[in-house]
Amino acid sequence: MPSPVDETRAGRLRRLADARLYLCTPRHAEFTPFLEAVVGTAENPGVDLIQLREKGLEWSDEIRGLRQIQAAGAARGTLVSANDRADLTAFAGVDILHVGQDDVPPAFARRIVGPDTLIGQSTHSPEQFLAALDNPDVDYVCVGPVHATPTKEGRPPVGLGLPRLAARHAPPFDPASKPWFVTGGVSLDTLDDILATGARRVVVVRALTAADDPAAQAAALARRLRSV
Repeated sequence: MPSPVDETRAGRLRRLADARLYLCTPRHAEFTPFLEAVVGTAENPGVDLIQLREKGLEWSDEIRGLRQIQAAGAARGTLVSANDRADLTAFAGVDILHVGQDDVPPAFARRIVGPDTLIGQSTHSPEQFLAALDNPDVDYVCVGPVHATPTKEGRPPVGLGLPRLAARHAPPFDPASKPWFVTGGVSLDTLDDILATGARRVVVVRALTAADDPAAQAAALARRLRSV
């Protein structure tokens, strides 16, 4: 069911501006308990945004996965993102559509998802980042992968130079700046080096999906991100 929090564009943008920890995840056998663990509690912070990213899902399976995320994050106001599919995003009524460089162009996606849905875009070079930053149909940007990762097979790592450039052009938490997230091999072991670039928002995958204790790992990452 949809989140009870403000689902207008302004409400979603406020939650996005405050977001630090973004999870991309496929489904798995214990999906709902996993989601309930990583969204955290009032005492133990967790992820602020969850994207269902699993290529090749049937329509009904993807809708089911998005509904599970919506239900698990409803009480915490967790933002929910679909990947690539503008039609499915509009049908499910989720908060965000995330697209890559080779997916539907943001301007065309906007015509499908409407004005209230947020759109994020992945970027892998300074030129792509600056173009996304200037694109009025893009609400946030991901930069990376900064480290090699099996979740981005065939995509060479961009290193830490791209987030340094991003921090210069879009200082985090400047009200005039568009939010951006660092992706690619982000974990507690790599987080401090990423934060040293000026980044303040990150995307994680295996740091939580492969964790022995996802709740504890999410809380540790969230606390570190909110300590700077």
